[in-house]
Amino acid sequence: MEVQDLEKKAAWIRHNALTTIQKSGMSGTGSSMSSVEILTTLYYGTLNRKPVAMFDPAKPGWAEQDYIVLGKGAATAVQYSILADLGFFDQSELDHYSQVNSLLQSRPVSKIPGIVAPAVSSGHTLSIVSGIAMGVKMDRAANKVFAVIDVSDLQNGQVLEAATSAAHYNLDNLILFIDDAEFQADGTVRAVMDTGFIQAKLDSFGWRVIRVPDGNDFDDLLNALLKTYTMSRRPICIWCSTVSGKGIDFAERKHGYFNAPLSEPELDLISSKLKKLYGSD
Repeated sequence: MEVQDLEKKAAWIRHNALTTIQKSGMSGTGSSMSSVEILTTLYYGTLNRKPVAMFDPAKPGWAEQDYIVLGKGAATAVQYSILADLGFFDQSELDHYSQVNSLLQSRPVSKIPGIVAPAVSSGHTLSIVSGIAMGVKMDRAANKVFAVIDVSDLQNGQVLEAATSAAHYNLDNLILFIDDAEFQADGTVRAVMDTGFIQAKLDSFGWRVIRVPDGNDFDDLLNALLKTYTMSRRPICIWCSTVSGKGIDFAERKHGYFNAPLSEPELDLISSKLKKLYGSD
């Protein structure tokens, strides 16, 4: 997709995810919205006329697919909205999000078409994707492994252990996106436990770190991914500065909306704005 098309798609995904969250009564409005552009780029973006990530909704688990793993559990509704749009499962499944016995629970599991690894405890995702990337390397295959985690996940010691391992084994098929929207459940990340110094740590461990000043801008995201094509022998971290509540003007950078669903009047208000962006009547 061209950038203009990605922007329209992101508006549609944002609207669909917000509706899904509001219907279910689940939390995650602000925290999920910061990830929309990152996930839209991975699933719909193209570089040099080729998809950013290879996959086939008609063949989940396809041997030649690239792996996209979402470790940021708060953005699950965004990923589900994308997978439904792509045809991995029926759109109607979103109506039952997080209900008892429904396919789509609040945390992804591997039985869901399009989910390649379950969501686990905060901080474990990098260990999981490092294992996947190492297995791909052992098979001498060309699959790429993409992961998206929240900046607060870096407060877990296991992330640094996994980062050390990934660098030691030269996992250059691994691309880690860090969604840095500055907030977590208890307040600002800097106030709870600052993780900004970890950029330098990853550099020192042997990672290639690409800093994206606007992680909600498709040009910036695609340019960062383009840089990865010239890098080898090291895992890559794309550190994205994003906005909590992105796309909801009254919720952007407001911690009160970080985990709260929108009220019906608030959803109606933002729905009309998003529909204009993606061209709905």
